[in-house]
Amino acid sequence: MLLSLEDMVMDNFDLSPLFRSTIGFDRLMQFADAATRIDASYPPYNIEITGENAYRLTMAVAGFAPEDLDVTVKENALLISAKAKKEEENTQYLHRGIARRAFERRFQLADHIKVAGASIDYGLLHVELVREIPEAMKPRKIEITTSKPTKVIDQKAAA
Repeated sequence: MLLSLEDMVMDNFDLSPLFRSTIGFDRLMQFADAATRIDASYPPYNIEITGENAYRLTMAVAGFAPEDLDVTVKENALLISAKAKKEEENTQYLHRGIARRAFERRFQLADHIKVAGASIDYGLLHVELVREIPEAMKPRKIEITTSKPTKVIDQKAAA
């Protein structure tokens, strides 16, 4: 028996029993629930590691101008969306392979990940991300001291 890709994806996986039996894990459960849903592949994107604490999200946004795109960060979530412009009514296509439909992509960011900037180049949207760990959370070296031995001034045998 052959299974289609849709059959192999766990799109009917129900996490509600876990929601009912856990306390304080709501963000984790919502993240797991969102990860198990079927996600459209439009627009395609890459996530790269560009340094020890640096990442780049590159999204193919052919046909969209910078003013058509919106990049927003709110509560550890990066939201990238685009609004499609109305097409000219008199345009006739023999083949239409460039999808210029509206989209919304949401990415959950780990703690201390900040968006450093965004740029568009040759139809690719680049979003630069960095991990900024607060000083209080960085490991720090603790100096180990020794107690100084007491000096013996005169050592006489007790009689």
